[in-house]
Amino acid sequence: MEYLRNLKSSLSSLPKVGPAATKGYGELGLSTFSDLLSLSPRAWEDRSTIHPLGELEDGMMANTLVEVVAHTYFGPKFSNRRTLKILVKDVSGQGYGRLSLVCFGRNFLEKTLKVGHIYYLYGTVSRHMGELQCSQFEMLPATEEGDFPSSFGKILPIYPLKGTLSQRIIRRDVSSVLSQVDRFEEELPRSIRTEYSLLSLDEALRTWHFPKTLGELEHARKTLAFSELFYLQLVSRRRTPILERSAKPGPGIPTKLELKFMENLPFALTQDQLTVLKEIRKDLDSEIPMNRLLQGDVGSGKTLVAWISALHTLSTGAQVAFMAPTELLSRQHAESAARLLEPLGIRIAFLTGSVKGKERKLLLQAIEEGNVDIVIGTHALFSKEVSFKNLRYIIIDEQHRFGVEQRLALMQKAEVPDLLLMTATPIPRTLSLTVFGNLNVSTILTMPPGRLPIVTHIVSEESRERMYKAIAVEFQRGHQAYFVYPRIDDTGESDLRDVTNMFEFLKNQYPGVPSALIHSKLDEDQKVSILSQYQQGSVQYLVSTSVVEVGIDIPNATCMVIEHADRFGLSALHQLRGRVGRGKNQSYCFLVFGKDLSEDAKQRLKVMKESTDGFFIAEQDLLIRGPGEMTGTRQSGFLRLHYASLTEDLSLIEQARKEVDRILLQDPSFLNEDNSVIRRVLLESPPFEEESVDVS
Repeated sequence: MEYLRNLKSSLSSLPKVGPAATKGYGELGLSTFSDLLSLSPRAWEDRSTIHPLGELEDGMMANTLVEVVAHTYFGPKFSNRRTLKILVKDVSGQGYGRLSLVCFGRNFLEKTLKVGHIYYLYGTVSRHMGELQCSQFEMLPATEEGDFPSSFGKILPIYPLKGTLSQRIIRRDVSSVLSQVDRFEEELPRSIRTEYSLLSLDEALRTWHFPKTLGELEHARKTLAFSELFYLQLVSRRRTPILERSAKPGPGIPTKLELKFMENLPFALTQDQLTVLKEIRKDLDSEIPMNRLLQGDVGSGKTLVAWISALHTLSTGAQVAFMAPTELLSRQHAESAARLLEPLGIRIAFLTGSVKGKERKLLLQAIEEGNVDIVIGTHALFSKEVSFKNLRYIIIDEQHRFGVEQRLALMQKAEVPDLLLMTATPIPRTLSLTVFGNLNVSTILTMPPGRLPIVTHIVSEESRERMYKAIAVEFQRGHQAYFVYPRIDDTGESDLRDVTNMFEFLKNQYPGVPSALIHSKLDEDQKVSILSQYQQGSVQYLVSTSVVEVGIDIPNATCMVIEHADRFGLSALHQLRGRVGRGKNQSYCFLVFGKDLSEDAKQRLKVMKESTDGFFIAEQDLLIRGPGEMTGTRQSGFLRLHYASLTEDLSLIEQARKEVDRILLQDPSFLNEDNSVIRRVLLESPPFEEESVDVS
């Protein structure tokens, strides 16, 4: 018996697989027997029933025996551009009828398909000028008895093709590999297969490629998809080791410091914020350290939740680290924390790469001696020179902008820290259960009261002037705006608008309206100065690259213009749009598009026009881009799913997750006889990994 993933023999070792076929397989990303058997058919052809010519209508499939009656040609006489037409008649015995096979570019078939011979025909027919025709067909010689060849009566897989590969070649090679394996090793415990009525892996795999009936396909796919999702979640959950603290668990209720802070807020927290805080407190007071993802749409109040949860940890005398991806964003968080928390006696420090000299030395000393309660900063927080006295709680904002290694570097500065990851890029439920399965997920759905939905306009070149006039009205009302462009300056390489030239253009468009230019090439002090002026209202509009995508909170800004919006992803568009609509005034987003839109770009703009719901947008992003693109794992192989769909298999994902949770709770080392199959898989043929998993 063999594990599918262990079939490492090269496809070039198969009979009749030469350089051309090997190249075609390479273009499909296939090089081994395992790769080939993991290639899912994109469809199946049902050749199990005769469909005689006399019963066919336009668009139907012929599946019958025919006799070649004659060869004719059409097109200009005495020209090499003439096309062969082969006339055939039905001889299946189940009906009559005639058909013209139009052989575009295949005049050589005159010598192959001979008059008076009987062939098996399969192809789609159409009616043209009263004649039944077929231009895409497959013809195979009938048996010596004039009967159907072996391929008739079967359901045949249709695979993706590259190079010189044909369906016949791939089917032949798949059959060859399957015939070399007596039986594939089982990978799921018997109890799970029984509970969910799953096939054996061997039967499922063979059925998936060559089913006896179309009805068997869904049963086979369910089995293969369940196994795939089970191990995806198992591997994901096991990647984070379960540590325990020596301290006894706490009650998980608000501390006096938290209650005092919330009582002084000029508004009430939303129900979602209260629910999320309850979940976080329970984790913070648990023996097992927190590993939680907090997701919420732009402006939903995640940062406020983070500060309140930080107070819970500070009440124990420990320290908190808050890391953000940019100096602009971390500075804004530091200012917010100082405004909200310093009145409670909380000591705040701001640490980035730009803090240097004596000031940096004193700050590092204060952190090490425990004279700072909350340290807010960028990547500088996990540099070697930073040492904490008692770091217990780590909060990471915009978590998708940090790599795993960067998070670990910060976590190593504490013994057993609690970790809260925050994102304003909502994660579809299927991804949160699988790729992020090692995290507990908290979600803020409701927005603070009093905010109006942002009105989104899709703007063509013809509507540009009307857009400029609408924004001028907002300026007259004293409101502010952003103009975002994909490039800093014109390098002459394309016709994309850039911030440098458009800054000058907009000054002429809005004379007397104070403006500023901001982009990534400016130093941090300049950016901070410009944003400070914008926040104070002395600058009425910013001309920017996507540097303003996250973290900038200006309630008076009511207009967001995104030029060449078709070149931005859904996540970036949603983040940029979220810079407005943060006050009580009606806000607008203008998505300006260029010519020659791709189908994906049209879909993205349509989604943005129809919805401001970040969770809906995330689901659509998953459908358009696929899970590998969304999670940055496209090239890693971790999300190379062959049978399961993260957009359509939510119920299977939840069932597999339930079984993973049960087994890891009851038998984490897989010592139970029924679970020993899992242990063998992880040791001998680990899925979703390059190296085997330690199951000791």
